[in-house]
Amino acid sequence: MAKINKEDLHPDVYRLFDRYVHSKLERREFIERIGAYAVGGLTVAGILDYLQPKYATAVQIKPDDARIETEYVVYKSPDGGGEIRALLARPAGELTAKPGGVLVVHENRGLNPHIEDVARRAAVAGFVALAPDALWPLGGYPGNDDDGRELQRQRDRDEMLEDFIAGYAYLKDHPDTNGKVGVVGFCFGGSIANSMAVRLPGLSASVPFYGGQPSDEEVSKIQAPLQLHYAGLDERVNAGWPDYAAALLREGKQHSAHVYTDVQHGFHNDTTPRYDEKAAKLAWDRTIDFFTYYLKA
Repeated sequence: MAKINKEDLHPDVYRLFDRYVHSKLERREFIERIGAYAVGGLTVAGILDYLQPKYATAVQIKPDDARIETEYVVYKSPDGGGEIRALLARPAGELTAKPGGVLVVHENRGLNPHIEDVARRAAVAGFVALAPDALWPLGGYPGNDDDGRELQRQRDRDEMLEDFIAGYAYLKDHPDTNGKVGVVGFCFGGSIANSMAVRLPGLSASVPFYGGQPSDEEVSKIQAPLQLHYAGLDERVNAGWPDYAAALLREGKQHSAHVYTDVQHGFHNDTTPRYDEKAAKLAWDRTIDFFTYYLKA
């Protein structure tokens, strides 16, 4: 199979892939439509393989990294799925001062290896991180994203929001944290991060990455400072940003927004070809600086 580079694929392939992974296209139609771009040595099979996440080869912080300690925990979510399993990651050793907590919210496919890696990155940065799996009531992340998306479609969005709100409460009361909790989420998780800012007056900080926006009426309820990240080529999500921006300004809400030009939705995810290293590093550095400021004791 010929090696494919990011630039080999027409931009429409990434747009079709975005529609597919967000359940706007069925798999059969997706495969049929990318067939039009299987030219010049490219094959449908090769394109499909290239677009799939490569979890084994894209790990920034390994599970056994000596700088952190990790374990799986199960917490109660009475208004959501009942019980939720999550990865808990914290700095290793005795903590001289209790850090803030960071809730890491996955995309629309459950707690996959990439999101676990993001939680470990937050722990390396000095926070106690919790990454819940909203698929746990259905057996948990099934081991691949296609099946994960199908499972997540079976869950109610509002119940999943309650699961992450329960995760916030778990972190806030955890003996290793200082009681201040922020949330970072990606895609579906970005939407949840926005919704948590609406729902939780005690939330200390919210960082949605390319997340769906709350309604104008909900914006008035936001008290947490927001740091928002958008991909310049993400027409689907960005369509809601002008109204959200206007509402945040009108209501005098504390926020900053960063739009990264010429990058795709999902640019922070380093397991797929939509990843943009420069934009992802800058966005993550901004996220950590934001949490460092707002989650300090």
